[in-house]
Amino acid sequence: MWCDNCLLLLPLRAGAIAWAVVIAVYSIAGGVFLLIRGQFFFFTYPEWQIYGGIGLGVALAAVLSMFALSNRSYIWIRVVKFLWPFIIVICAVRAIIMIVQLQRGKDKIQWECDNGGQLWTDSVAAGIANSSTIPSGFCATGFSSLNVAFIAGLCIDLVFQFYMYFLAWRFSKRLEHYSTMKGPFYGGYYNA
Repeated sequence: MWCDNCLLLLPLRAGAIAWAVVIAVYSIAGGVFLLIRGQFFFFTYPEWQIYGGIGLGVALAAVLSMFALSNRSYIWIRVVKFLWPFIIVICAVRAIIMIVQLQRGKDKIQWECDNGGQLWTDSVAAGIANSSTIPSGFCATGFSSLNVAFIAGLCIDLVFQFYMYFLAWRFSKRLEHYSTMKGPFYGGYYNA
């Protein structure tokens, strides 16, 4: 027997909707953060916008999953079941590139912290203007803590996405197995 929802105490459908809500919330928060403040951590022009856009794309897939699950739609659950593997691969590649780029830019991030949170000089020279400064909390914790937090967050994100794919797949299988059964209408439960 399959475990319908191994990590949550809710039934499969409600648990999967709750899981999709969690993914949507943190993906929107992370995507917006990268779009607004990403230039302080990634130093090639469209890089932080690409990462933020991918985060918002993950949120969109989670919202689609919520709607597919809430409607019990076989077609839409197949759509999200098709989308999640591509999203997982894209996010895995994004995670690897983000980790490498953070390692490459650690001296620049430290320079930004040492100079009052202003943007790296090469970024300013490239025309990336921003009147804001790097959030002080990032400088207070140090680069090693920031790096560990980014790596842990990206790995947890991938685990959450794998589990969302599992839930979408499991719900799809449930719909396939019960599609031939009659519901409560037209004497379905009491058919002799």
